[in-house]
Amino acid sequence: MRVFITGATGVIGSRVVPLLVQAGNDVSAVSRSAHNRELLRRAGATPVEVDLFDVPSVRRAIAGRDAVINLATHIPSSTTKMMLRWAWRENDKIRRYGSTAIAAAARAEGVRRMIQESYATVYPDRGDAWIDESVPIAPTAYNRTILDAERAADQFTEAGGTGVVLRFANLYGPDALLAEMLGMMRRGWSPLPGDPNAYVSSVAQDDAATAVVAALGVPAGTYNVVDDEPLRRGEWVRSLADAAGIPMPKPLPAWMTKLGGSTVRLLSRSERISNRKLREASGWAPKYRSARDAWGDVLPALSAARAA
Repeated sequence: MRVFITGATGVIGSRVVPLLVQAGNDVSAVSRSAHNRELLRRAGATPVEVDLFDVPSVRRAIAGRDAVINLATHIPSSTTKMMLRWAWRENDKIRRYGSTAIAAAARAEGVRRMIQESYATVYPDRGDAWIDESVPIAPTAYNRTILDAERAADQFTEAGGTGVVLRFANLYGPDALLAEMLGMMRRGWSPLPGDPNAYVSSVAQDDAATAVVAALGVPAGTYNVVDDEPLRRGEWVRSLADAAGIPMPKPLPAWMTKLGGSTVRLLSRSERISNRKLREASGWAPKYRSARDAWGDVLPALSAARAA
């Protein structure tokens, strides 16, 4: 296929591009810096410069493409910044206006398929009950613009294309966020807010990437991208602590959750999210059934990355 991808040098996109190229696809990818353009060339993709908010600019970039994968985001760089509403403004702009412009350009150019990133852990708190895509989502102020991004994909489908929404669970991998979490654990505190018995749904960064490639063949619709086995918060933290050789940290006190506002309250929900729909539609399966099974690979990769 001839594939156009945004967010190509991000956490998921940088993993998706080589997978697409290895599968024989002709890949063009958005980049705004000379360094990233060189990385994309080395991966076998053709870098392009695009104004994601300008429909004519996007149309020129995607002309002749079979599929558009929109992974563009601007996530705050630390857990501290994630608590600040203003730190999400650029991400809001991308999801609200960028996704709309990309979908409009794709419709105008006759692109057959659009894959739009979204966020899974915005379902309501369901305790121990499983959550599938039929459960209405309940975002809060800081991430309400995922509704705009998903609507862009839905409108693409309504216009005759195949619009696919991928709701990614909380990502984990060898990055600065995990290093920050480990630092917090070494100081004696759990990095996950909420009841230790509540469920947290997550997915490895590499598994998120393989799900994107699998989505090139699924029917239109919304799909959760999550580990097979969501863990209770206490179990998630304990598995990481054991793998890292850190004593089990204490849960964050309830008053800290209250001080964190709507963002922390959302992150404290019990969400046992199912990936069954994507598995059945595509044959995709995550490499790691749960985060507990991933740390043996992720932690050495983190150490290697920090050493480099």
